[in-house]
Amino acid sequence: MGSRYGGLKQLDPMGPNGEVVLDYSVYDAIRAGFGKVVFIIRRDFEDIFKEKVGSRFAGKIEVDYAFQSLDDLPEGFSVPEGREKPWGTAHALRAARHVVKEPFAVVNADDFYGADAFVQAAKFLTSTTDEPGKAHYGMIGYPLKNTLSDNGDVNRGICSIKGGLLDGVEEFVKIQADEDGVVRGNNLKGERLPVDPAELVSMNFWLFSPSFIELTEDHFIDFLKEHGQEPKSECFIPTVVDALIHADRADCAVLPTSSSWFGMTYPGDKPMVVEGINKLIQQGVYPEKLN
Repeated sequence: MGSRYGGLKQLDPMGPNGEVVLDYSVYDAIRAGFGKVVFIIRRDFEDIFKEKVGSRFAGKIEVDYAFQSLDDLPEGFSVPEGREKPWGTAHALRAARHVVKEPFAVVNADDFYGADAFVQAAKFLTSTTDEPGKAHYGMIGYPLKNTLSDNGDVNRGICSIKGGLLDGVEEFVKIQADEDGVVRGNNLKGERLPVDPAELVSMNFWLFSPSFIELTEDHFIDFLKEHGQEPKSECFIPTVVDALIHADRADCAVLPTSSSWFGMTYPGDKPMVVEGINKLIQQGVYPEKLN
C-alpha cells in the first residue's frame, strides 16, 4: 500500500535511468541463477504493474502473477465487518500457492537486498532438500542498525540464532531510537522494549521449499481462529517460521551476506537509496543501465 511512503514505492524510480528497486532485485536474481519470478500484487493495479514493471522482464525470465485479496481465505472463514487491509505477509505468500511449486525465495518489492544476497540464496536453494518430517529453510539476515530509518519507525522480525540456525523470530513494530537515544520497539503484546541494534533481523528475504506454503496454510487457519475477528491483525512469515521451528517441523539456516540493504519506508528514505545504488554502479556492481 505504501501508506507511510505516500504512494506506490514499488514503482518509484531510483536508478539513473528510471530503474525501480525491484528491477535490481530481478537483475540480481537472474544472474544468480533464478529462472522464474512471481509478483504478488493487488488486483486493482495489475494493469499498471504489468505495463511499468512486468513488461521489463519479457524474454529475460519466466514471469507469473499472484493476487492478494482480502477475501481469499480458507474454507469456513469470512472477512469480519470493518476489516479493510489484507492479512499480512504470510497471507500474501499464500496467494501464490497455485503458481509456486519449486524451491523459492521471498523478497519485498521495495527493499534493495544486494547481489551477494541473491547468490547466497541460489546456493542454498540448489543444495538443500527437506527430510521426511522436517523441512530445511533459510534466511538472509541483516544487522538491525543497518535497517533503521532516520525518517520514522520501522517493523522488523528480530532473530535469535544458535549454531548457525534460527532459534526464533520475534516481530517488533514501531522500532526507532527514542528521545533518550535508546532503540526500542513494540512487541506483539504492545509492550515497548529496548532492542539491540546489533541483532540480526529478518528483512523478509526467506528461502523455502514448496512445503512451506502447505505448512503456512495450517498456521494461517490457527491464526484466523484466534485473531480472525480483529480488524487489523496480521499473520507474518517470520511468525510462521518461528512456530514451525518450535514445533520441530523445520529448521532455518541464517546466511551471512556481504550485501548492503536499503529500504524505503518514508519519502525521506529515497535519497539514501538513490545514493546507495549510485555508489554500487560506480563500484562496477551494476551497469549504469540495466539490460
